[in-house]
This record gives sequence, structure tokens and C-alpha cells, in this order.
Amino acid sequence: MKVLSCVFGSLLLLPVVGYAGQAGEVPVVTQRLPPIPFSLDELHSRIDRAHPLLRGAGAEKTIARGKILKALGAFDPNLVNDTELERFIPSSDPSRGTQTVGFNDTVVEALHPWGFKGSAGFRQAIGDARIPDLSFGSHNQQLVLGGFLPLLRGLMINPERAELQRSELAVPRAEIKVAQTRQDLFLAAAHQFWEWVAAAKLLDVQKRAVVVAEDRFKQVAERARAGAVAAIEVTEAGQEVHRRREVAVAARRLLEQEQFKLSMFLWESGSPTTPPIDRVPDFPEERGMPTADDVMAHKLRAMSERPEVKEIEVEAKINDIDLALAKNNLLPSLDFEASPARAPEKFVLGLGYRFGIELRFPLWQRRSRGEVLQAQGQAERLVMAQRFREKQVVVDVDDALSAIERARERMEEATQALRLAEIVEEGEGFRFDVGSSTVLFVNLRERNTIDSESKVVRAKAEYYKALALYQWAIGAWAKSPLVPMSVMYR
Repeated sequence: MKVLSCVFGSLLLLPVVGYAGQAGEVPVVTQRLPPIPFSLDELHSRIDRAHPLLRGAGAEKTIARGKILKALGAFDPNLVNDTELERFIPSSDPSRGTQTVGFNDTVVEALHPWGFKGSAGFRQAIGDARIPDLSFGSHNQQLVLGGFLPLLRGLMINPERAELQRSELAVPRAEIKVAQTRQDLFLAAAHQFWEWVAAAKLLDVQKRAVVVAEDRFKQVAERARAGAVAAIEVTEAGQEVHRRREVAVAARRLLEQEQFKLSMFLWESGSPTTPPIDRVPDFPEERGMPTADDVMAHKLRAMSERPEVKEIEVEAKINDIDLALAKNNLLPSLDFEASPARAPEKFVLGLGYRFGIELRFPLWQRRSRGEVLQAQGQAERLVMAQRFREKQVVVDVDDALSAIERARERMEEATQALRLAEIVEEGEGFRFDVGSSTVLFVNLRERNTIDSESKVVRAKAEYYKALALYQWAIGAWAKSPLVPMSVMYR
């Protein structure tokens, strides 16, 4: 009965003890979330925002706008104020003595892109001058109008307008240069990104190999002290530890080297930044191959969107402008001009207008014919260059597809080799545990597994670099996004 009473009392006390434990202060453990893996999209977004080469290429647009302003300067109006005086003694009436006659013109002159020039203003006569045309006020003021009109050569097509048309093509040319720089930067960044990821994975493989070797060294040392294995086995195990540590040091150096290379694509505040090691991502899932229809559509788009093809198109447009100007120079010069009289002798006869038409015909036209021939030859060269670029785009796409296919096959074979190497390693380890093998053979099997795992990492890196090459080949990175991608780092 006493025993039953004690047991019953203990059971009654258990809830009280549990409640007292729950009533005490429980320490709050804050668990830190893992960092967000660094992605290729984030890398490309940071290149768009801050890479100096891309920003420097963007300055080409500013240069292009400057070229347009410079070309438009040829058509800027000019305000002219001209004063001319003439002192003379009239031969018809010398008794009048020395006379001073002249004028002061205030005129605005401008050149139109079509080739004709115009001027408008007023003239104030000085002295006793007669004004036969367009006088106003007290008959000593005159409305001044003038113009120059090319009727053949220079009408609609002239050097000033040609320069303006060339400068207008500087804007698309600058955009093409930006697109080309962006394409090349994104491809180089993608290659370096996967080299960095592969180096981190290779270092992880070597670190795990060092841990395994260190554990085996302790195991073999204990068995040697117990007399189960020879002392030479301990030496063999220790030598393997140092060997794997040396390989791990080389792998760490490779990772640091790839880090420094990748930092040249990561810029903040005008300086490259080292990518965070704790944000190294895993290799993503394998993607499906594009269909034949997709590949054909990508090729057609690439032949029109790739910067190399667009650059040839812009050069062809510039050459068309030069060819049209050269053909226009083959025409004879027929110019009509009307302007106020400015010769000094007109001061006596009257401040009137002069009209004239001039025909100028070069006899040989060798300069103009040479310009036409040069522009036609340039046009033929650009046609052949465009064909070459289009075929090059097709070859680049096919080459990228081939790289993807071979990388996939390489990944499959390397994965199978790794699976078999792990089976062999596991069997050799079992034999070692039962005393049928030595440390040397176990180390050889583990080295084979490490080498196979390293080949899998390399194959995966080559696969994703091939995917990046395909994106470059189809011109997927030629256009900048309207809004850069924002990334939360934590």
C-alpha cells in the first residue's frame, strides 16, 4: 500500500513539474535565413546598371546627338549688319564737290536643306542715294530680299543635306554599338559566371575528399595501434591526406582567381566588387532543347536583330547617300540668283537689285565619275559583307546547338561514370573493412570518384556556357531592358 501511495503521488506531481518548466523563460533562438543564391540574371542586371564599358558605349548616343547638332549648324540663320560708304566727285557735275553715299544693311540669311538660300531685312540709305525698288519710309529706306536657287546640281541633294542625313544615322549606329557591347559583355559574363560556380563546386569536392582522408587516417592509426594493419598503411594514409590538402589549396586558388575575373563584371561606385562566396548557386535543372521550328524562327530573327547585320545595313544607307550625292555632282551647275546691288557704282545710279543666271558644265567630269565609281564599288562590297554576316549568324546558331548537344551527352556519360565509380569505391571500402584490401587501393578508388565528380561539374559548366552561347548567337541580349531587374540580397 505504501508503494502504491508513493507511485500515485508521483503521478500527481508530474503535471505540476511540467507546468513549472513551461512557466519559466524560454530563450528565443533566432535562425538566420540562408543568403539568396547569386544568379546569372542578377549579374546581367548589374552589368546593365553600372558596368563602365556599357556606360561608355551609351555615351555614343550623346556623340551622335552632337553630330546632328553640328550638321544642323549649316542651316542656322545668320544676322548680318553691313555698312558700306563711297566717297567720289561726280564727273558729270564736279561743281557739286565730294559726295559721300552708302548704305547700312541689316539682313537675316539662311540656307535651306533643299539647297536654296534666302535673305530678308532692310536697308538704310546714307547720303543722296536713289532707291528704285521696294522703298518705304521717307524714301531712303529699302526692303532687302535676296535668294539663291540651284536648278540642277545641288537641288534637293547637296553636301550640307548629305552630312545631315549621315549624322541622323549616327543615332542607330550608336545603338548598334551599345547592343554589340552588351552582347559581348553578357556572353563573357556568363562564361565567367559558370567558371566561378564550377570552381566553387570543385573546391567543395576537394574539401570533402580531405575530410574523408583525415577520418581514414585516424581509423588506420587506431587499427595499427591494435596490430590489425601494418604501420606502412598509416604512412600511406597520412601521405594521402597531405596530397588531398595540396589539391584543395590549388582548388581554392582557382576559385579566388575566378572570383577576381568575375569581379570585373560587378561594379559598384566605380570599382569592381568581389562576388559573395556564400551565394554561390547550384547548377539549375537541365533545359529542353529548342524545336526545329524554334531554331528556324531564332535564325530568322537573328539575321535581322544581330548587331553585326544591323551595322552593315547602316553602312549601306550611308553609302547610298554618298552615291546619290556623287550622281548629283554629274549634273551641270545651273544657278539663279537675285540680290540687292552692292557695287559702289550703284550708289550713284541707284540702290536697286541685280538678277543673274549661271550655267557651268565641266567637260571631263572625272572627279564626279570617280566618286560614283567608288560608291558603287562600296555598295557591292557591302552586299557581299551582308551575305557573309547572315551566313555567319546561321553558323553561330548551329555551333551553339552543337555545343549544347555535346555538353548534354558529356553530362550523361560523366554522370554514369560517377555512379559506377561510387559503386566501385563502396565495394573497395567494404573489402578494406573486412581486411581484404589496403589503403592504397581505397585511395585509388576514391581518387577515381573525385575525378569523376569533377568531370561532372566541368560538364555541367560547359552545358550552361553553351546555353549562354546560344542566347548570344540568336541576339537575345542585343536590346536593353526598359527597367533593370531589382534584386533583394537578403
